[in-house]
Amino acid sequence: MSESEAVRQTETIPQWKREEVDELVEFIESYASVGIVGVAGIPSRQLQNMRRDLHGSADVRMSRNTLLRRALDEVDEGYEDLAEYVSGQVALIGTNDNPFGLFQQLEASKTPAPINAGEVAPNDIVIPEGDTGVDPGPFVGELQQVGAEARIMDGSIKVTADSTVLEAGGEVSDELANVLGELGIEPKEVGLDLRSVYSEGVLFEPDELAIDVDEYRADVESAAAAARNLSVNASYPTARTAGTLLAKAAGEAKSVGLFAAIEDPELMPDLVAKADGQVRALAALIDDDEALPEELRGVEAPAAGVEEPSDEDETAETDTADEETDADDADDEDDEDDDGGDGAEGLGAMFG
Repeated sequence: MSESEAVRQTETIPQWKREEVDELVEFIESYASVGIVGVAGIPSRQLQNMRRDLHGSADVRMSRNTLLRRALDEVDEGYEDLAEYVSGQVALIGTNDNPFGLFQQLEASKTPAPINAGEVAPNDIVIPEGDTGVDPGPFVGELQQVGAEARIMDGSIKVTADSTVLEAGGEVSDELANVLGELGIEPKEVGLDLRSVYSEGVLFEPDELAIDVDEYRADVESAAAAARNLSVNASYPTARTAGTLLAKAAGEAKSVGLFAAIEDPELMPDLVAKADGQVRALAALIDDDEALPEELRGVEAPAAGVEEPSDEDETAETDTADEETDADDADDEDDEDDDGGDGAEGLGAMFG
């Protein structure tokens, strides 16, 4: 096309069309996210209700498809990619919300609706098993004609199994439309059908926006927990793990101090309690009260959880994690007590 022809064609565009395109361009540039929504099959009153419900979060702008394409091309900056989704009955939708939030909102606003003859099934149409509530008559034949498993039982027409009477993409016949209407089945959803959204330089399609928010949140939380555990186990300090790493180091240092019986002011209470438990455990094994100092006579073995040292296991005397005495060691100690009072006399001498 020559330059003179282009100028002549531009001059022939009516003023109202140029003004409409300018308004559409202003609409597109006013929102962070702009998309194309299908509005086919939505009654005018219901469409108005939807637009009212979206007020404050999104705005819908309808116009001729040719003008929509022209406005998208004029804005450019990637918005022209939306032009390929402009076909049939569509409208622009603009929002400052993110595309995922917009998609969730539009899906939640959809409502069930009956389907008419000649329409294309948006999904598989299933007549569920159960009592139809219809008295015996020719309707049972109509059900069978459209592919439903139906029969007369107990004075009523019943569908004996879930029956898929039309697969997604198939055209609804007059017979099927009548049967579905009689049963009150509304197999389609009416609402704004989001075709695509352009936001922050990225073009999103519905299948990319249809995410399970709860599952996505759980995945993020699981990944964050795994990253935190990795950071702690690798001793890699971050703002979120530094406190945990310090607490872990302090606990490990305390365990080493107790194991090595280091006389540190912070460890002394635990060391004294450990020694006291060991003494009481030994005292409880002595049958001869005369061999014990007065304050240890008649003491009972410490309660569960109090450390009990082994007679011959050096590790059990020092390792706070392994406090149980082996059965063989206990037997050995019993044997030594039975053999004589040397052990008791030694303790007596020890405690005066």
